[in-house]
Amino acid sequence: MSNTPNYSKILEKEIQGLEESGTVPRLLLHSCCAPCSSYVLEYLREYFNITVFYYNPNITAGEEYAYRLAEEKRLIEAYNRQVETQDFEGMNSTQRARKIEILEAPYDPENYLEAVKGYEDCPEGGDRCGICFEMRLRKTAQAALEGGYDCFTTTLTISPLKNAARLNEIGERVGAEYGIPFLPSDFKKKNGYKRSIELSREFDLYRQNFCGCAFSKRDAQSRQ
Repeated sequence: MSNTPNYSKILEKEIQGLEESGTVPRLLLHSCCAPCSSYVLEYLREYFNITVFYYNPNITAGEEYAYRLAEEKRLIEAYNRQVETQDFEGMNSTQRARKIEILEAPYDPENYLEAVKGYEDCPEGGDRCGICFEMRLRKTAQAALEGGYDCFTTTLTISPLKNAARLNEIGERVGAEYGIPFLPSDFKKKNGYKRSIELSREFDLYRQNFCGCAFSKRDAQSRQ
């Protein structure tokens, strides 16, 4: 039997506690792209005041980075219109849904490339990805502390290709360093990943077949 915590159930208990206490924390949500954030935002906007933190220096192609950022903004605008009009038909949200903000971090692919130097040939999910996860989560924790947020987390756990236990371990560790709680998650569970595909189709979101870096794109093209 696995000793890995059930992060999905842990999050459910956290949310149950928030509902019982009537508190609505400020959450800084690191997002890798609009498709991955689609379900996460739909789910969490009833329980948190969310600011999406867009920090993805691993997307080394500037045009790709700009396109993904534009899609993230377009999705947030669509969700915010639903809140304004109270039109949640077909959505897993209610009138408790709150508007979402976005915070753009500086785009610094040079720092990413320097951080993963020597790991270019690592397989997807290997040490290079671990460096990338920590780089992005550390930046998110720092921004959460500076912005006075109550907690932070990431959309990355929605991907079937991402190790949720690894992401949660990194998040909890850097959160402890900065003194800002990390919200545990495994968003792919309970049909979260399936729902993200449905929402991507509904909002006609650009859904890429690689994580973002030139190395993952290379591997995706090789598989094809």
